[in-house]
Amino acid sequence: MLKLSKLATAVALAAGSFAVQAADVEVLHYWTSGGEAKSVAELKKMLEAKGHKWKDFAVAGGGGDNAQTALKSRAVAGNPPAAAQVKGPAIQEWANEGMLASIDTVAKGEKWDDLLPKAVADVMKSKGNYVAAPVNVHRVNWMWANPDVLKKAGVAGMPKTWDEFFVAADKIKKSGAVALAHGGQNWQDFTVFESVALGVGGAKYYNDALVKLDPKALQSPTTTKVLETFKKLKGYTDNASNGRDWNLTTAMVIQGKAGFQFMGDWAKGEFTAAGKKPGEGFLCAAAPGTANAYTFNVDSFIMFKLKDAGAQKAQADLASAILSKEFQEVFNQNKGSIPVRLGHDMSKFDSCAQQSAKDFVATSKSGGLVPSVAHGMAIKPAAEGAIKDMISAYWNDDKMSVADAQKKLVTAAATK
Repeated sequence: MLKLSKLATAVALAAGSFAVQAADVEVLHYWTSGGEAKSVAELKKMLEAKGHKWKDFAVAGGGGDNAQTALKSRAVAGNPPAAAQVKGPAIQEWANEGMLASIDTVAKGEKWDDLLPKAVADVMKSKGNYVAAPVNVHRVNWMWANPDVLKKAGVAGMPKTWDEFFVAADKIKKSGAVALAHGGQNWQDFTVFESVALGVGGAKYYNDALVKLDPKALQSPTTTKVLETFKKLKGYTDNASNGRDWNLTTAMVIQGKAGFQFMGDWAKGEFTAAGKKPGEGFLCAAAPGTANAYTFNVDSFIMFKLKDAGAQKAQADLASAILSKEFQEVFNQNKGSIPVRLGHDMSKFDSCAQQSAKDFVATSKSGGLVPSVAHGMAIKPAAEGAIKDMISAYWNDDKMSVADAQKKLVTAAATK
């Protein structure tokens, strides 16, 4: 929990009195890499076109963790920004503190319930009211590949099952390249793990085991197979993977040093920045066994309660701009993600994004649309942190048995 309850009332009152001029909007975010910074500049441009002044509060590093630490410090001091990049269950935690402004007026006026899949809309609400504006949809269960590395190794195409993947990986390893580019950080480990869980067990198992954290599902033979499959992947990584950042890992695929990488579609920004085109310079496909499922990671902004009427107007305009067709189009082309609006015209997007959008719509209807645990969309931070650390410990400890790992996973999932 945020542990700010005693301060919530004071902060809410103080928020109205801190230095925000009538049309200023201070925005805390952690989009600081090339493609991300380019994307956020579009939002700034749109807001300033409406007469408001954007105050940038960018916090780099930690996959957003540093930004959340900075946000809590500001909130405790009674000085929160107007808007902050927060996602998943953390949205409800802030809402429960009584610190967030409702954006229902904008949401209802622009029919967000019709624009968004229910699985996404529910994450943006607290007690039935919108308190966050979704920016985009990242698909996490992607597999990327270098076509030249595959061709040289005699791999015909993207593997559709885990058995096919291991056959392909053996060929690539034999050819002299690294079969699987991987960055050994706990969120990257779990990004791979959840794709394995989805591919081996399917969407229902994924929801039961990793979202509901059901002990029966975690103790099942399916989990045993997931853990076995996951650990087998380590034999296809290189010795320098420990601690490596995701973008440097993607660079291995771009440069032809490695065949495959499992990473969300933000990796596509690295390929395109390097002048590579989908189908030619790189290949994209759903991770093995997950073609009919979709792990989503949705960036979003919460708005803090402010007394100043001009600041409130700026917040409403920011929320409206975020869901506009224009912003969704430009932002997501820069970011590698897809528009969160259902039915958005994808004709200007590349083939990977078009496939992602098609699968996003299909899985929102079939029940295959599931939240990413690795990226903070599914469970409370305490349990998320515990199972991430446990999976990384298993990945790094060659002496830990599958049976021990399964017991430890059940224990970690019970963390409150």
